Amino acid sequence: MPVVMRRLRDPDINPCLSESDASTRCMDENNYDRERCSTYFLKYKNCRKFWNSVMVQRRQCGVKPPMPTAAERDEILGALGKMPY
Repeated sequence: MPVVMRRLRDPDINPCLSESDASTRCMDENNYDRERCSTYFLKYKNCRKFWNSVMVQRRQCGVKPPMPTAAERDEILGALGKMPY
């Protein structure tokens, strides 16, 4: 598997892996009809926006690494009590 694909499939790098997989699965199941999968695309887009804002905030505060690891993301989502996206 190419390096880029491995990075995209790494849960520590890609915080929206499950949303990405769900939208791809929806496209496969619905014969690539984008209208039927719009809710999945919206969830993925909102996920990316949320984690990008977290990354920007951490970068401004000087926290390394800017993107939280998968374990840290679970803690953040647990503290919020629900999925923010």
